[in-house]
Amino acid sequence: MSEPGRRKKRSQLRKLYTFTCGRSSLPPDDSLPVGGPGFSRVVYCNEPEKRAQQSYRDNYVSTTKYNVATFFPKALFEQFRRVANIYFLFAAGLSLTPLAPFTASSLIAPLVFVVGVSMIKEAVEDWRRFLQDKEINNRKVEVFVDGKFLKTEWMKLMVGDVVKVEKNDFFPADLLLLSSSNEDGICYVETMNLDGETNLKIKEALEVTSDLENDASFQSFRASVKCEDPNPNLYTFIGSMEYKDQSYPLSPQQILLRDSKLRNTDYIYGVVIFSGHDTKVMQNATEAPSKRSGIERKMDKIILFLFSVLVLISLVGSIAFGIKTRDDTPDWWYLNPTNITDYYDPKKPALAAFLHFITALILYGYLIPISLYVSIEIVKVLQSRFINEDQNMYDEETDKPARARTSNLNEELGQVDTILSDKTGTLTCNSMEFLKCSIAGTAYGQGLTEVEIAMVDRLIQEDLDSVQAGTVGGRGKTKENSKKANKKRRKEFLERKGPEIAGRLGIEFSELQDIFSENEDDISNLDGPEMEGNTETMVNTEMRANPHVKGFNFKDTRIMNGQWVHQTNKEDIRMFFRILAICQTAIPEVDDSAETIYYEAESPDEAAFVVAAREIGFEFFKRTQNSVFLHEPDPVTGKRVRDPVTGNDLAHEYRILNILEFNSTRKRMSVIVKDEQGRLFLFSKGADSVIFERLSRKDRRGFEADTRSHISKYADAGLRTLALAYRELGEEEYKRWNKEFLAAKNSLGADRDAKMDAITDEIEKELILIGATAVEDKLQKGVPQCIDRLAQAGIKIWVLTGDKVETAINIGFACSLLRQGMEQLLITLDTPEINALEESRNKEQIAKVCHEKIESRLKELENKVTSSRENNDVYALIIDGKSLTYALHKDLKHIFLKIATLCASVICCRVSPKQKALITRLVKEGTGKTTLGIGDGANDVGMIQEADIGVGISGVEGMQAAMASDFSIAQFRFLERLLLVHGHWCYRRIATMICYFFYKNITFGFTLFYFEAYASFSAQPAYNDWYMSLFNVFFTSLPVLALGVFEQDVSAQVCLKFPVLYQEGIQNALFGWSRIVGWMVNGVYSSTIIFFVTTNILKHQAFREGGQVSGMEIFGATMYTCIVWTVNCQIALALSYFTWLHHLFIWGSVAFWYFFLFVYGSIKPTFSTTAYKVLVEACGPSPMYWFITLIVVISALVPYFTYSAFQRRFFPLYHSIIQWVKHEGKDRDPEWIAVLRTSRMRPIQSGFTERVEARYQYVKAKILKKPGNRARGLRN
Repeated sequence: MSEPGRRKKRSQLRKLYTFTCGRSSLPPDDSLPVGGPGFSRVVYCNEPEKRAQQSYRDNYVSTTKYNVATFFPKALFEQFRRVANIYFLFAAGLSLTPLAPFTASSLIAPLVFVVGVSMIKEAVEDWRRFLQDKEINNRKVEVFVDGKFLKTEWMKLMVGDVVKVEKNDFFPADLLLLSSSNEDGICYVETMNLDGETNLKIKEALEVTSDLENDASFQSFRASVKCEDPNPNLYTFIGSMEYKDQSYPLSPQQILLRDSKLRNTDYIYGVVIFSGHDTKVMQNATEAPSKRSGIERKMDKIILFLFSVLVLISLVGSIAFGIKTRDDTPDWWYLNPTNITDYYDPKKPALAAFLHFITALILYGYLIPISLYVSIEIVKVLQSRFINEDQNMYDEETDKPARARTSNLNEELGQVDTILSDKTGTLTCNSMEFLKCSIAGTAYGQGLTEVEIAMVDRLIQEDLDSVQAGTVGGRGKTKENSKKANKKRRKEFLERKGPEIAGRLGIEFSELQDIFSENEDDISNLDGPEMEGNTETMVNTEMRANPHVKGFNFKDTRIMNGQWVHQTNKEDIRMFFRILAICQTAIPEVDDSAETIYYEAESPDEAAFVVAAREIGFEFFKRTQNSVFLHEPDPVTGKRVRDPVTGNDLAHEYRILNILEFNSTRKRMSVIVKDEQGRLFLFSKGADSVIFERLSRKDRRGFEADTRSHISKYADAGLRTLALAYRELGEEEYKRWNKEFLAAKNSLGADRDAKMDAITDEIEKELILIGATAVEDKLQKGVPQCIDRLAQAGIKIWVLTGDKVETAINIGFACSLLRQGMEQLLITLDTPEINALEESRNKEQIAKVCHEKIESRLKELENKVTSSRENNDVYALIIDGKSLTYALHKDLKHIFLKIATLCASVICCRVSPKQKALITRLVKEGTGKTTLGIGDGANDVGMIQEADIGVGISGVEGMQAAMASDFSIAQFRFLERLLLVHGHWCYRRIATMICYFFYKNITFGFTLFYFEAYASFSAQPAYNDWYMSLFNVFFTSLPVLALGVFEQDVSAQVCLKFPVLYQEGIQNALFGWSRIVGWMVNGVYSSTIIFFVTTNILKHQAFREGGQVSGMEIFGATMYTCIVWTVNCQIALALSYFTWLHHLFIWGSVAFWYFFLFVYGSIKPTFSTTAYKVLVEACGPSPMYWFITLIVVISALVPYFTYSAFQRRFFPLYHSIIQWVKHEGKDRDPEWIAVLRTSRMRPIQSGFTERVEARYQYVKAKILKKPGNRARGLRN
């Protein structure tokens, strides 16, 4: 509740963020389409009696797949999408008829068990989603009820309710801002969960409602809002409010969207416009899809194939049975042919054949493994448990482990072809650090980026290898040398070439020595290419040694601690940092307890600039409506100047006359200020391409070329750069210009923006260059290394972000998706021509022109990219959201996708959540490959749900993405282990497990067919009923579970060391049709050997000591024993990794068969039937039984063993090669490592390693005097 005498903060900053410098003076626009189609919503504010007559949605939000009413029908539908389940449902129905060869319960019970287990798993996973929804729906917010504000749950909000939201709380619905704790009705909003941006947005209430500030004022508040219907457009809003008999136009400036957060404002009052699933963030969300892995979908095709085989052999058997029934039944006197049923009636052979066909469909059902689905479900749940318990994916800082929120997609993790990633909060930490700068042609700042450190260490490593190999440039083996020798060689190389390298990098030689000496143990453990991705321990060593200031990682003794006053260019340095301190829109906040000033800025890099100025001595500490105040150091001593009267630091005031703000078209920001001496200055900062073309031709100072060179080096090292310039203005010149500026600002025509751009261009010219900044965009820990390994694995990475183009490009450079030398293919509609056209508001004309421009641009780029493929040119595609609207049209999207897939990197900027989902769908459907979407905010939910695999970052700011995801991790870097280790293992395990399952069931099922043919197709099973019932339950189930859970072809360390191994999954090498058919053929062969060898040996031989031959019970037990031994030995041959559990399950299953046969055979014959005493009295004492088992098992397994040995020797897969390399101890040999890492499915053109390679070749050519080695990406 508001206190009557509360004190409001005054915020006089509106002029800082807008050209208008005041409230909108535009009259209501009668052309607004409110009330027309799509604009029919009417909201009665604070009028519950009228609201009751409307039927708008409540504020309850659900992300679950099921509810109480839909669970059973939807879950059953999910289960019977599986072909095998449909077949067994059919078989279970037939089991109720006399035609079934087995009892009904033996078929119905397994089906109920399989379907029930799967449905329970689905229910548990959806219950977790429900609990997460419940937590959000039960958050509290204050609502105006009966004359006062009371706390209530979010889900109880209704359209028209007036709510009060406190600082740092999320908005519970889409609200119309009425007033705020700031007197002029503005508030600051963070929209990271919506568009990924951390910049604070300013929202502004209408002036007529900004005085609503307490309970009494809301008691009489009544208004109605007419606006657009619910839609997913985050950046637009059309409506009007009728209040006190007047109508006021509304814009997005007055709308506060659900899931954005109130920042730097104590509280706001607002009225609910859209609630629940009508809110814009939920309109952008897509319904939680039902995802199935590619392997599972393919498994359905395999089962359809096996069902076709089943039908075929059933048909063959039924035809043969019909013929025998017609021709031979009259002679079978023992069947009493005069009194038989239709099943054996020789007068009705067709009917007999048909009935036999139905029976055979059930009898041969063992070809289709119903237990496969249950086994896979169990295995996947256990695999998910291993993912959840992996300590290497646990983030201590946030106390969050990895979570597999569904187990259906484990194997998909090993087949990812394309990753579509959000930027803010996913790749970045949302912070910048001032690292280097160039002032008047002199480079300052001695820190190194990861790219530079990796490049230097590679130079050292190559020199070491050359010396060891005894040849210049050779790649020798380093494993024979001790660490002591390595350190000595490195030290010698640094002493010999270090000063030259340091000079090329723009740092002091001592700095280079410090960095490498502090990390000598880390470096000396690296061998050749192994150094890639391991530079993390070598970065920012100075930050560990000294207390770190957020936003500032600059070190240079020439400038720090007031030493800049001794530089010859000290006036330039003074002007440089003065511009950084003044040319900004940040808001200073003083922490009295820590006596520190913090800054709330529109962007992280702007905050880094003011922090850098403060650390050098130019402290920005206060802002008013028209001025900024600085503490500046004395230009002689470099120390703060004290006020002789107060004794405090002397403040210098700079009056802000105009702010010409930054946008993506201008690519620069300028301020016009007046200092205490009355001088007028224009301070400007922006992209170097924009600033350099506005430099004065008369006042050139001779260091432009050096500044350009420094900017190029900074960009190549992954830093974000801006150029700084200024000019002094004359009083009359400014007055004339300001008059024109005010006239353009107050104009109401459609060409207002064009006039503003033109008038600002007039003043921003004849600039004097002062220097350039270089800030490091702080990525999350390990992001460049993670991206590098994923790129080496052959995975393509797309970045989809709500950020502007420039920001996204800088991030691309920072994480090495982009590098110098990559040609950037930009597709944008942010041009003066299109902007002018949009002012006309002719939507049809705008759409037509934009479509034509995008079509023309796409065709131009298509020709360019396809024609230069042979030249190995490297391209990066960059496109903005407006252009994507047209590029995703039906007639253009395939051209866009073709261009994108031919580029090394793809970055999509200013995209809406809906566009993220559409791009993901295009890539998924257009390429037919597995896609993975990863993000951390509510704006990423659509992308996450649309992708084949959705990964959510469980970050600090909300859990929406994690809640909607299939897997959640705390940091992007854990994606590397999730895919390359768990993904590879899960794919290999599931693929091998399924192939083996079909093998063993074919082996078992075909012996039934052979026996039926042997027995004149009489539908007589070869085995005891319990043998068949327990085959997949006890005698072969546990080994396959052990394979699915514990199998490892290589260790986790080797998976990460050789990312090329992951390409087996991308190429689907372990579950292709050739491999599947090979396992099936192996099964047919094994069944043939088992049946015919057993039959022919037993057929005419005395089996027992008394000379008795074997009967059906002995034949069945012997053949079944051979099957149990063969399929269990087969899985032992297929395994690469044995644990005690593998041995226990494999040999234990074989032993259990003998134990079962002994116990079951000891039961009275009315129950055990053909198994009675068969082991003790018949099989066990007979040497023939054991001889047959040995001969059959060896004969059945020899072909597989021979084929495996032949393939490993002449056509090895990646895992076979790496296993051999590891076994032979060559995994630390640089030559073998290089060979394995270049054995790629596609050339690697992005990533940290490729960027280091480019920088390395450049510096090597310069330092080591080896012309011609300059990287192709650095051509001038």
